[in-house]
Order: sequence, then structure tokens, then C-alpha cells
Amino acid sequence: MNFSKKRLAKELRAEAVKTFSTLLTSAFGLVAALAWNEAVKDAIDRYIAPGEGLKSKLIYAILVTVLAVAASYQLGKLSAHYKIEEDADEEAKK
Repeated sequence: MNFSKKRLAKELRAEAVKTFSTLLTSAFGLVAALAWNEAVKDAIDRYIAPGEGLKSKLIYAILVTVLAVAASYQLGKLSAHYKIEEDADEEAKK
């Protein structure tokens, strides 16, 4: 029974580290997104007349959407690539 408690404690620690890592990564991602948000807004405001609020907001929304789609697509390809390699490694072990 003692072995079972140690194993449970080890699994809980591993899960806590995994969760904490995910939370920190998400927090840094949010900070980076907010920084880019300000940078893109300032760039758009610099090149579009200040009185054109709706126009600059539409350009900003389109630009961010295009960037999000491109990043998601590339991340999906990268994930698929590593998933294929992982599957091949598992097959080779069999």
C-alpha cells in the first residue's frame, strides 16, 4: 500500500507541474498577445488618418484574423509532423 501512495504522490506532482507549465505558457502568451495588440494598433494609427476610427478597426480586425489563421495553420502542420514522427517511433518499437 505504501508503494501505491508514493506512486499516487508522484503522479499528482507530475500533473501539478504539467498544469502549472500550461498556465505559465498561457499567461506569457496573453502578455505577448497584448504587446502585439498595442504594436499593431499603433502601426495602423500611424499610417491611417486619426479620424478614421472604423476604417482602422476593420483593418486591424482583418490583419489579426489573417495572422491568427496563418499561425493556426502552421501550428497544425507542425503538430501533425511531430505526431507522424511519434507514431513512426512507436511502430518501430513494436
